[in-house]
Parts: sequence; C-alpha cells; structure tokens
Amino acid sequence: MTETTETPPVAPAKVPRATVPPRMGRGGRLPRGLTPWLFLAVPLALLITFTYVPVGNMIFYSFTDWDGVSPDRRFTGVDNYEQILTRPELFRVFFVSFYYLAASAVQIVIALYFATVLSFDLRFRNLFKGILFFPYLINGVAIGFVFLYFFQDGGTLDSVLSWFGAGSGHAWLGDPASANTSLAGVSVWRFTGLNFVLFLGAIQSIPAELYEAAQLDGATRRQQFRHIIAPSIRPVISLSVILAISGSLAVFEIPYIMTGGATGTTTFVIQTVKLAFQFNKTGLASAAAVLLLLIILLITWIQRRLVPDEKVDLV
Repeated sequence: MTETTETPPVAPAKVPRATVPPRMGRGGRLPRGLTPWLFLAVPLALLITFTYVPVGNMIFYSFTDWDGVSPDRRFTGVDNYEQILTRPELFRVFFVSFYYLAASAVQIVIALYFATVLSFDLRFRNLFKGILFFPYLINGVAIGFVFLYFFQDGGTLDSVLSWFGAGSGHAWLGDPASANTSLAGVSVWRFTGLNFVLFLGAIQSIPAELYEAAQLDGATRRQQFRHIIAPSIRPVISLSVILAISGSLAVFEIPYIMTGGATGTTTFVIQTVKLAFQFNKTGLASAAAVLLLLIILLITWIQRRLVPDEKVDLV
C-alpha cells in the first residue's frame, strides 16, 4: 500500500483592507449628500452673480441719488419712493398697462380655444399648431419694425381696409387710445403662441381613457371641456394669469421700438429706462424698478391666495 500524506489546509492570507480617507465615502466616493451640491455649484454661482447681486445693488441704489456715472452716492432714504408715489406724472403711466392687461385676457381666451380644438383629431392640426406658435419665435425687434410699417399712414392696414371700402389715412399711432390699442393688438399676435403651447401640453397630458369614457356616456365636446379639460389644466391657467399680469406691468419691447413712448404709450418700464439713461437719475429709476417688483409679487401673492392650486383627481 502506498501511504498518502495529507497536506494541512493553508489559511488564506489576510489582505489588508484599504484605508478610506475620512472625507470620502465607501469605495473612494464622495458622500452622497455632497454630490448634488457639486452639480449645483456653477448654476448657483451664476444665479447669485447675475441675479441676486444686481438686485441687491438695485435696492441699495434706490436709497441714493446716484446718477449712474459719478462715484459719489449720497444716501437719501425713502425720498425716491416718495417721489414716485406722490408725483402723478411718474405713477400715471401704470394706467397704460390696462390696455395690455385686456390684451392678455384676449390672448388667453384665444389660446385656450385653439388648444382645445387642436387637441382633438383634426386634419392639418400640426400645420395650425406651427402657424399659431410661429409669431412667438420671431425676434421682438423685427416684430416692432414690421408692425411699424403695418400701422403707418397709408401702410398695410390702410391698404387692406381700402379694399373693403373703409376710409384710410387714420393715424393708428397718432393718438393715445388708438396707439395703445394697436400696440396691445401686436402683443396679442405675438404672445398667443406661448399660452397656446402651455395649454396644449397640459391638455395632451390628460389620460385618453377619460375622453373615451366621456364619449361612451354621450358627452359633447363642450361637456368634455367643462368637466375634463378645464379642471385638469387649472394650474396652467393660473400660471398664465400670473404671467399675463406681470407681463402687462412690465411691457417694454414693442412700444419702445414702435413709438419710443410717444403719444401716451409710455409704460412704466420705458419711463424707468428714460430716468436712468436719459435723465441720469439712476437712484430714482432703481426705486421705480423695486416698486414694480413689489407690485408684481403682491399681485402674485393675492392671486395665489384667491385661487389656490387644488389637485383635481379625475380618474
């Protein structure tokens, strides 16, 4: 017989565990709570640098009489705010915003109507979607110059009206009423597409089963809008109202390009720009900008309190 010698089992060598630095997580990774802040570092730095720091400087300038050029900034307290609130010619320009507020209501109604109609299966609906949204893609300066020729004496509008036997030669931008109405109409044409896209996206997110159930119950299009579409897109409608109010108070581009604020079309923002860069009253202009910001925040807060967002469960 041959003798078999069994070798004793060899215990596996212990591999020393790698030491992890105290600041690193398992596997040499950063702690989980620190990773999101690394991704947010650059956006936060840009946000603070180009938003909050200028706003802070604007608030500081609103309490001075700085002219925007001189290194001297004399502290004047709330004198700039008193001038804006007590001088009628400075605060009266807010009434021009009512034209644009009415125009915003019109564009919301138009956008909601077309978004509802084009959400159903219709021929050429993609074409109509592009036509409605296209004006919002055009540069505001180009729109201003196009409609400046459109409303001028003997321009496009007068030529079209003459085809139907209407009198031409009306100065559409010559008096405050017709000028503000014309400018507000331009804003309707331009910004209806934005509200249309918001409403259309909200309507298309509604489950299709709700429409199928409504059709089985014999609901008409109007009943579907009343009981399905309107309650579902209520938060988007509320957002559009907030944007409409804030936008009507801060109108600048179209009236500045087309009239420069003449013939009673000066808005609050145009007046603020003139105070800062034409009359060198940067402190007073800063106070006007701060006041406009506070008014917008107040109106937004009131609107959110009166019409709170309520989650509607339709399923």
